[in-house]
Amino acid sequence: MTGMEVFAFCALVLLLICAMGMGLDAYKRRMDLREKELELLAARTAEKAAQYAAGAERLEQRVRVLERIATDRAASLADEIGRAVEQNPALAGQIEALREARAS
Repeated sequence: MTGMEVFAFCALVLLLICAMGMGLDAYKRRMDLREKELELLAARTAEKAAQYAAGAERLEQRVRVLERIATDRAASLADEIGRAVEQNPALAGQIEALREARAS
């Protein structure tokens, strides 16, 4: 090998090393971006799960009240419903809507 061929070979090796370094840097950036996207997706998913859980809890409360109404006709039931409405004012509107729907 002549000196010029050795020089060309070394230059080629250096170019390959630089290209691989730049490619690795781009890959790292892409992975960091993907990681951030996944973190945001996880946060949104957790928020939606919390909303669904809150909705499910409200529905469970309504079902409990309705089960009591359907199974227990005692006079104390009205007092219990009154206490439940005092604790959760949103139930008052729901109970009233159910009474109106039942009357018609």
